[in-house]
Amino acid sequence: MTTPLDGLLAEHAELEGRLADPTVHADPALARSLGRRYAELIPVVETARELDRVDADLATAREFAAEDVSFRAEVAELEAAHAVLRDRLHAHLVPTDPDDARDAILEIKAGAGGEESALFAGDLLRMYLRYAERRGWRAEILDANPSDLGGYRDVSVAVKAGRMTTGGVFGRLRFEGGVHRVQRVPVTESAGRIHTSAAGVLVLPEAEAVEVEIDPNELRIDVYRSSGPGGQSVNTTDSAVRITHLPSGLVVSCQNEKSQLQNKESALRILRARLLVVARERAQAEASAARASQVRTVDRSERIRTYNFAENRISDHRVGFKAHNLDQVLDGELDDVLDALVAADLQARLSAGASS
Repeated sequence: MTTPLDGLLAEHAELEGRLADPTVHADPALARSLGRRYAELIPVVETARELDRVDADLATAREFAAEDVSFRAEVAELEAAHAVLRDRLHAHLVPTDPDDARDAILEIKAGAGGEESALFAGDLLRMYLRYAERRGWRAEILDANPSDLGGYRDVSVAVKAGRMTTGGVFGRLRFEGGVHRVQRVPVTESAGRIHTSAAGVLVLPEAEAVEVEIDPNELRIDVYRSSGPGGQSVNTTDSAVRITHLPSGLVVSCQNEKSQLQNKESALRILRARLLVVARERAQAEASAARASQVRTVDRSERIRTYNFAENRISDHRVGFKAHNLDQVLDGELDDVLDALVAADLQARLSAGASS
């Protein structure tokens, strides 16, 4: 009988063969799609191979231990390693979000708190840019609306896996979607009182152009003059672009580049990502209750995290994570909190699988 693992191993071998075919790379979109799936399967294959190796070593050690008690310690070590690898493989086989291996687009928007909120949005942007740098990812600011004091009213950034890294950008960052709250003394506060403000983060899986077809006849494209700090073309040419997707009512604006064409392409990238999410959410709404419970962690409507500067503390309210290294987190050391969120999500999916 063919097991799910057998199917995944066969798929990995098939993808390896297809990716070695030069004709596949003549279609960049196809090559990226196959490469993304191949990267998803690598941890499964590596764990399965390691488990097979430990199985063979364990069988041999048990044979020797039957004749020589000095091998019993090795048997115990291999049994412990076998248990760890078995649990890891089981976790890899739990169904994941189909978008986890994609690149991501982050949208950061200032919320309640005025200029202080815009400054905090800038802090969040820097945190994600530094984290991307640490992971070997590439980050590209698609659009930015700066505030007067150097923060951002809103900013959109694309984050892609680098050449020397595998995918999984969205799978890693999707837990960042939600309302982030900051407690600190603003630079605009003369009396030294602690204020609370917030910024919202939206995390979207980036869509390929071939995945989300956009009918040009369903778009209204307006051009206008850019605003804010910039070069000589700012406020002198109609380079900013606003795209309205008429069927959905979604509106995307971009003014970061001096070229109208570049701003249009950036706006279309964001629009495609948003439309992909709309399609996913529609599919999730039609799926089973078990599936719906697995995606609740991506809910962007609730406050998810607090950054307390006075106590140098970061608190994630979804999993009860707390740490007193806020300065390091804002410098891009996000792995501890993200590891806690990934672990909680995995446990929820394991529990859902066990109860189904």
